[in-house]
Amino acid sequence: MYNLYDFSLEKLEKLLMEKYGQKKYRATQLFIWIYEKRVRDFDLMSDISASFREVLKRDFVLELPEIETKQVSLDGTIKLLLKMKDGVKVETVLMRYDYGNSVCVSSQVGCNMGCSFCASGLLLKNRDLTPSELIGQLLVMESLMEGEKISHVVVMGSGEPFDNYENVMDFIRIVNHHKGFNIGARHITVSTCGIPHKIVKFANEGLQVNLAISLHAPNDELRSKLMKINKVYPLKVLMAAVKDYERITNRRVTYEYIMLKGVNDTNEHAKQLANLIKGTLNFVNLIPYNSVDEHGYKRSERVVVREFADSLKKLGVNVTIRKEFGPDIDAACGQLRAKKEGAL
Repeated sequence: MYNLYDFSLEKLEKLLMEKYGQKKYRATQLFIWIYEKRVRDFDLMSDISASFREVLKRDFVLELPEIETKQVSLDGTIKLLLKMKDGVKVETVLMRYDYGNSVCVSSQVGCNMGCSFCASGLLLKNRDLTPSELIGQLLVMESLMEGEKISHVVVMGSGEPFDNYENVMDFIRIVNHHKGFNIGARHITVSTCGIPHKIVKFANEGLQVNLAISLHAPNDELRSKLMKINKVYPLKVLMAAVKDYERITNRRVTYEYIMLKGVNDTNEHAKQLANLIKGTLNFVNLIPYNSVDEHGYKRSERVVVREFADSLKKLGVNVTIRKEFGPDIDAACGQLRAKKEGAL
């Protein structure tokens, strides 16, 4: 059985033409039904012949994840723990901004990147998520939004998106396609720990999708302590890939930088960071840390975060401080799942 949500339009066209002898437009009809009209019953797809509807019912499903746990913050943030068909669980989060509703999706069940401050890494990677499981996170969240629409999508939840590259790319194509979710490419962001060859591959996709780099440290010694991936791809290699990305796309990346008390938040760190990203189309997003007790890190004081931001600005760096969401629920990425599965 195929899950219809697994297919980009191009891949669905290919399948229907080659295996079922259907015309190319049949895939577009199905996309309109399942995405524009949000229909999940093949019998309601009235412009598709009765005989082919029977084929669809025989060979295809429109399965979505189940809600295992729902948390709602006082600020309107919604965090879901979703159960997939095989029983594995992932998180997805709705964040409400002045400019729209942004949903953060997970790309893998667990994570093998092993970042020392992250709750996701407490449970190692079980498997990659399929395009339908990525799309399902959006559709299930949307069903709780009482008619509101999702305007932005960020692939920043549990997992390393570029370690699940092809499935994430199919997901992005569905989300961006005008017959799919019809969300503009510049309203879609992918965040990576920094896999250089995948960054360059992504640059050559011809997409206008935003790229964010989880940086979190301005030198190799500290970054290797915080992020295992830096031992494989040190900053010199990562920054070379970033410069290739900017040269190919003429688009800037966002450098994500979690502020850890007494670890990476000094004025000297700010100077090192400014020097590291000098010569790139720099934009730094400072992130208040959601503490995970098992890791022992604490968030930097607000005044320290502001001083760090001011130091970067004086050094010519574009910088913002990320707004906090869901402080009264399990806000840290992977925290809710880890608690439910006994890792916290």
